[in-house]
Amino acid sequence: MKRSKLLVLAGPLVLSFWLRSAFGWIDTIFASTLEGAGGDKLGDASIAAIGLTLPLEFLLTACWVGASNGLTARLAHAMGEGASEKVAQLKRAAILIISGLAIFFLGVSAVVWFTSDAFGLDPVLAKQFRIYATVLMAGSAVSSFWSILPDSLVKAHQDTRATMWAGLASSLTNIGLNALFLFVFEWGIFGIALSTVLGRFAGLAYAWSRASHHEKLRMVHPAQQITGKMARPIRGILALAIPSALGFVLLGTESMSVNFILKELPDPTSAIAAWSIFDQSVRFLAMPIIALGVALLPLVARLKGEGRMDDIRKELNVGLRVSGIYLVALVLPLTYFVGPMVAKALTDTDVTENLALSTLVWMPFAVAGLAPFLLCRATFDGLQQPRPSLLAAALRTLGLVIPLVWWGTSHNDALGLSTIGAACLAYVVGAVVSGVSFFFFTRRHCSEKRFPG
Repeated sequence: MKRSKLLVLAGPLVLSFWLRSAFGWIDTIFASTLEGAGGDKLGDASIAAIGLTLPLEFLLTACWVGASNGLTARLAHAMGEGASEKVAQLKRAAILIISGLAIFFLGVSAVVWFTSDAFGLDPVLAKQFRIYATVLMAGSAVSSFWSILPDSLVKAHQDTRATMWAGLASSLTNIGLNALFLFVFEWGIFGIALSTVLGRFAGLAYAWSRASHHEKLRMVHPAQQITGKMARPIRGILALAIPSALGFVLLGTESMSVNFILKELPDPTSAIAAWSIFDQSVRFLAMPIIALGVALLPLVARLKGEGRMDDIRKELNVGLRVSGIYLVALVLPLTYFVGPMVAKALTDTDVTENLALSTLVWMPFAVAGLAPFLLCRATFDGLQQPRPSLLAAALRTLGLVIPLVWWGTSHNDALGLSTIGAACLAYVVGAVVSGVSFFFFTRRHCSEKRFPG
């Protein structure tokens, strides 16, 4: 592992993603303090509203990551070839794709605003959800998607430090605006959502400056002057982006499906709030592994462009070993020693707190199931063959996680667990089985014969 290029690239991303995820808890922490005009507590309802918005955020993230992965893979491969004209084509095609995504999510925000009362939610929860989700979706359409191009460029140039600093700029700006909007202007959950949106502009500005710097140097480099164009650059990006995005949509479908299952329980607000804490905690703990995957994708694409297939297999193995060390050294102690304090601090009622505490035992196993799945998916995306990843995601979500969660919550008494505990157990089983299976599939199929350089 000493000579691993992956570890060099992933280091700044691990720090960035983890800190960004930690700062992402700011919305939940601030939401837990909200009160109504009459002094009634809105913490659980606000956290539940953020939980209900997570599937929509996952949809947004799916489109962002899908477009970014497709663009990054194509850019890195073209740079590995030294094909300057292809890079220029891809940059122009990306602008058209980003414009379409921005228009689509403005439409999503309008749908949320006009239909949130039809979901059968508690009126207070429905109001908080409508405000938070609408502002986040509309604002992200304007701020988030335009960062795809500069972010993809810096990753294709293997400048992961720029990604780190851009993420930190966004997060720190978000914290400052959260405090301003909540405690000075008293804008409530509207201010929490707006601060998240505005904070992303800081990262966008920094990413653009670094991308412009790298591109000026690349365009005068002798090794980057090979001519030749792509026949259909938009189709080339979308051929990778759509399967990658659909894979993330399927992951978001898992959270949405669990929310709808929990909505039918006697105390749905507490159950959804507890699941939101579990869901966010798993994502937070998985951030270093996600960072490894983000670093692995352009590295694999560049190595493939250079014809170095043996190094691709070595880097994947490094990522899996590092993930295992991380799980034992950090995930376990964080979950069992810090988790109870987090659950207590974020909940209003004893019912919600006890439900949140019952999910802690399952968190390390959920992260363990995600690790091979995320790294193997990044490998296939970097090889510019996303179909295996999409198939694996479909089998995970539709064939394992959702059916198992539905069965588990229906038979929780037989399992000797609370309903939320049974949902977490079922989720873990689906995650572990799909992750291990995908790993063995990738190891068997990632060969010179199947993926020539």
